[in-house]
Formats: sequence, structure tokens, C-alpha cells
Amino acid sequence: MALRIPSQNQVLITGRLTRDPEYRSTQKGVSVCFFDIASNRRYKIQSTGEWKEETTYVPVVLWGPIADRCRDRIKRGTPVYIEGRLSQNEYTNKEGKTVKRLRVIANKIQILEVSDSSESEEVNDAIIDEEIEEIKTSDSDDEIPF
Repeated sequence: MALRIPSQNQVLITGRLTRDPEYRSTQKGVSVCFFDIASNRRYKIQSTGEWKEETTYVPVVLWGPIADRCRDRIKRGTPVYIEGRLSQNEYTNKEGKTVKRLRVIANKIQILEVSDSSESEEVNDAIIDEEIEEIKTSDSDDEIPF
């Protein structure tokens, strides 16, 4: 009997936007938002006791209503929490070489910045409302842990 490996593709990451987001629309009118985040990790080298910092740059894509809600609410430097999945796209560059690139397709974004305006709260509240609605409409008992 063959070994069956469960499929799991989930990304949880925090970081700051490295540039202002780029917004586009598909031919069918679906909104798309592209940006990169920088995620930092501090660690200690045990042999020297020296602290090091490592930065990973991650491209992120938002689709549809979540992209629309983030318009004018996130910019370079905004701290965010992202949930999504990894996706690989492949294209041919100007030199004719095939390039493969990993990116995160986000299904949730939470702005971590505390501001005086209620705009960031509106985005986060809308995301929470969507998640509650997903839970209410889920009729599957497969995910009940007991």
C-alpha cells in the first residue's frame, strides 16, 4: 500500500512592506495587489554569544475584495500579519531563460500598526467578519477536533 501524505500549504508571516503596493485589475475586473514584505529573525550564535539578524524578503499577492479593502490603507513600512499559501509561478525573462518564483497568495491580512484613524480597524474588522461568516457557513464536521 502506498504512503499517503496529507496536503498542507499554509504560510503565516509578519513583516513590513518594502515598497508601496502595486494595484491592477484583471480583464474581468478582479482587483489584484502586489507587494513585498521584509520579515526579520533574530538569533544568537551559541559559540560566540553574538546576536545576528536575518531578513527574508517575501512577495505577496492579494486578490479580489481583500485587495480592494487594502487600497490606500497599506504603504511602504506598514507592519502586517499575512496568512495564505505558497504559489510558484514560472515565466520566461527577456534573456529567454525560464524563471521560477515563489510567492504568498494571501487570504488574510491584518494591519499591525496602531493609528489614530479607524481605517486599519475597518480592514481588520472586515477580515474578522469574513472569517466568522466562513465558520457559520461551514457545514463540515471533519474539522471538529473531538
